[in-house]
Amino acid sequence: MNKYIQSIRIDWEKLERDSYLKDISSLKTIECIHFNKNITFFAGENGTGKSTLLEAIGVAYGFNPEGGTLNYRFSTYDDVSELSNALTLSKGAKRSKYNYFFRAESFFNVATKAEDYRDNTPKEIFYQQYGGKSLHEQSHGESFIHFFQSFSKEGLYLMDEPEAALSPQRQLTLLMQIVNLAKQGAQFIIATHSPILLGIPDSEIMLFDNAGISLCDYEDTESYQVTELFINHRHEFLNRLLGE
Repeated sequence: MNKYIQSIRIDWEKLERDSYLKDISSLKTIECIHFNKNITFFAGENGTGKSTLLEAIGVAYGFNPEGGTLNYRFSTYDDVSELSNALTLSKGAKRSKYNYFFRAESFFNVATKAEDYRDNTPKEIFYQQYGGKSLHEQSHGESFIHFFQSFSKEGLYLMDEPEAALSPQRQLTLLMQIVNLAKQGAQFIIATHSPILLGIPDSEIMLFDNAGISLCDYEDTESYQVTELFINHRHEFLNRLLGE
């Protein structure tokens, strides 16, 4: 299948000598990353550089740092890393029909701008794509899933922790949508801790840790291992954790 982003290359010489980015263990030894599947996951502990790299890819591709389509241009807090300046993207020959960069931490701001950008479209028609009402009039989880369900076109989707507000059932709904869109030719690059999303078949998982970035199996992710241990050995796990 076509990949809209086939690979990325990092030129570390383009960064300042004392850049904090050079101290991120998972990133500092990486020069090139290839995307071999239509669904790629960034997995790893907090602070390992997943979101930093995803943001840099998004900005280098032309997205607004806080998210949205390629047409979104706004800023509520100027805190963009310089990594995007050091990235070179290798793009596929086919142009994507739709592009979206989703960030859980700035979803409220993007939802607000979506209403600002509706132009003269009547509210009742505009809201149909989001379950029939404003995203701000829905619960956090409802707004997330209705927002995701508005994605219906083949294209490039960058997603940073899309599971943040979703129940396990809603994560399964998102899983099915991701799989169906990928079958149509969409490409997803997703930073996540969700053991549900990470279980999508025929996806590629890139593990971020102190050794760098490497491909790993689903069962080797910490998200899976901790969840499996807790579910299957809950009493022993809690007794050891709580010192009882």
